[in-house]
Amino acid sequence: MTKVAVWCRHEGDNIIGIGSHIPWRISSDFKRFRRITEGRTLVAGQTTYESFPGRTLPDRKICVLTLNPKYEVSDPQKHFVVNDIDVFREGEDELYIAGGASVYKAFLTGGAGLMPEIIVDSMYAGMINPELSGKIIDITPCIDVMKSSYRQISETYEKDNVFTSVWVLKGEFIDQAVLKHIIEAIEAED
Repeated sequence: MTKVAVWCRHEGDNIIGIGSHIPWRISSDFKRFRRITEGRTLVAGQTTYESFPGRTLPDRKICVLTLNPKYEVSDPQKHFVVNDIDVFREGEDELYIAGGASVYKAFLTGGAGLMPEIIVDSMYAGMINPELSGKIIDITPCIDVMKSSYRQISETYEKDNVFTSVWVLKGEFIDQAVLKHIIEAIEAED
């Protein structure tokens, strides 16, 4: 199973959210995320899942990682409640980790079988929406792990002030078909 973490963070402070909101709206970033994850299996925490429009994303299977065993998903045919991250240590499917911060951290610090082999690191270099209030959510611990345990293998792509690069876990075999899919999705035009 290949695991891929996909995020967009703010340059300089690694913020990915304020409250339950992404603090910028960049259409091309959402489109790139869609191209990378369409037809794949996503893992999202409960707050991230609830931020999806209609609590769904078309053409994706979604695993909602939550401590609440009675949590109800919007589409029981395609969405599943997972209460123990350890179920993701083994498996057949590609797995795309879509956040939030505690989910990224659990995978990146979870050791063998949980660490993603690939990280799609997007960094927004613009302004954060000043009208949002709430808890600031950052992924600095994940960026620290990325910088120490991964190496950048792609050029840095820029679109609409979002800089995207692909990183791979040092010393691990990387499924070339998965890597090719990700690069093609990043390079595709909107």
